[in-house]
Amino acid sequence: MLTSSLYLPGETWLHRLHPLTKLTFSLASMVLIFGGLGSWLSAILPGLLALLILWRAGLAWRVLQVILRLLMPLTVALFLVHGFFNPANQTILLKLGPLALGQEGLDFAAMIVMRLAATLAASLLMIVSTHPAHLVQALAEAGLPNALAYLLGSPLLLLPQIAARVQSIQAAQQARGLETQGNLLQRARALFPLAAPLVFSALLDVEERSLALEVRGFSSPKPRTSLNELVDTPVQQTARWGMVFLAGLWLAAGLWWRVYGSH
Repeated sequence: MLTSSLYLPGETWLHRLHPLTKLTFSLASMVLIFGGLGSWLSAILPGLLALLILWRAGLAWRVLQVILRLLMPLTVALFLVHGFFNPANQTILLKLGPLALGQEGLDFAAMIVMRLAATLAASLLMIVSTHPAHLVQALAEAGLPNALAYLLGSPLLLLPQIAARVQSIQAAQQARGLETQGNLLQRARALFPLAAPLVFSALLDVEERSLALEVRGFSSPKPRTSLNELVDTPVQQTARWGMVFLAGLWLAAGLWWRVYGSH
């Protein structure tokens, strides 16, 4: 059973890395996956590297669970749609009445799935090993405005609370006799009674959260101190710049290939 929070507390070497190091790795991996030459290697390698790092930290199984849970329905839909209806289909593998399964569509769907899986692996590497509050603190210490740092980190901070609230609302509505299980029509009827209290309570929380932030000096221009100290090292700083350089070089190579390589 997966918990509502993706962050896994721990004391592994991956947890001890600076949040910006893991964030840089995730962003650089996305550049390699989507901004390069469009090869299978660039789509697979960052994801495999992320899974290897997670395996060394003992977190790979949890990440694989999340990836499979998210991608299985999408994978089936992509292979059906592109396998049968992709206009680039020329090599027919199977005929089912008026429908024809094409190799080109399957290859295209496989590339999309591999890119999504690699992106999820690289992103979850940071999410499962970095406390959201530490990420916000690292962004603020790097020079980002407090409001922007909180905006980038707040989804991870609020996700467990929202998930817990959804469960409590669902339990309360079921206690009142609302049918939340069954066929598609019954689920559609239960959507508004479940979603409306969640939206209204989230809007009420906005004012309370803003007041709590102001009490803590959120909008103060003066530097703030934190009880939590994020440890950074010259080795990690060099690694971050190296990842940025590699991602920029790969992106430039991909742009050059798209402009001049096809001629």
